[in-house]
Amino acid sequence: MNRLQLLLFGCCWTVIGGYAQEQQVVLHKQRAFPTTIPAGNYSGITWLGGSRYAVVNDKAEESGYHLFVIDIDSITGKIKHAREDGFRSGGVANRDEEGIAFFAPDSTVFISGESDNDVLEYTINGRLTGRRLQVPDVFKKAKGNKGLEALTYQQQTGLFYIISEKPLKGDSYQRIQSFGDDLQPACQWLYQMDKPSPKVEEGQHTNGVPALAAMPDGRLLVMEREVFRPKNSIGSWVKNHIYVVTPTKEMKGQCLEKQLVVSFQTRFNLSTRSFANYEGMCLGPRLVDGRQVLVLICDSQNQYKGYLKDWIKTIVLP
Repeated sequence: MNRLQLLLFGCCWTVIGGYAQEQQVVLHKQRAFPTTIPAGNYSGITWLGGSRYAVVNDKAEESGYHLFVIDIDSITGKIKHAREDGFRSGGVANRDEEGIAFFAPDSTVFISGESDNDVLEYTINGRLTGRRLQVPDVFKKAKGNKGLEALTYQQQTGLFYIISEKPLKGDSYQRIQSFGDDLQPACQWLYQMDKPSPKVEEGQHTNGVPALAAMPDGRLLVMEREVFRPKNSIGSWVKNHIYVVTPTKEMKGQCLEKQLVVSFQTRFNLSTRSFANYEGMCLGPRLVDGRQVLVLICDSQNQYKGYLKDWIKTIVLP
């Protein structure tokens, strides 16, 4: 555990057999379930309780969400098994849906679309309710892959949060926007992404913020993702960094200070095929010892050319 993680989580100890053991961030190996989860473009995830998760697919024919059942070991936080349990359709065309959040007060879900930069409410059965977050006009100006990607809701604080994947036109920072239970805008903050890695060869390169996860104490986890793919794909990689920020009313309008929680990298080369473009992240259950599970899901581009997989990963926070 590095110094930033110590500052963030403190020295968290568990007493086992009379001995104190320090708890650290635990990165479990990613897993894929090709026989029970169909190939997809999974871009967002939210916990519905128990082993049930709602997952959006940004290239599904219709708007709505998949129901996933993910069985997580209550002691270690490792994924034991996962399966897809059907699609809940909204009956309209897909909106390039990227983020999803469970709204516990009404047992509904909100889904963000990058094509319309809107956040709409759906019943638990997938039908549109007619309600939406009142997204400020500045986000409506986002074009292409710079729009609304990430969405989260925190029941304890009663707040939704969104962020654009990249800075909006004319901005050097990204904007984090909160909304109250009344679906009206609350506060806005600025967020500064890391600088991209130096280019070492020709290829496709992108970075952005694909996911948020709100903590019960009001802090906000922010996932930064950087993807590089050379011309022949061999040597492709994805770097993920998860930071924490504290968006308070007193900091409204300011750039939030971020602290690193954990980082990891996946690759595609001649010996390793772990490449995973993680786009979804949510809080899952707590383990029996109180530690928090974070659940991540990747977009395999429909298992691109048979090389990529629909990976799911868990991270255990102290």
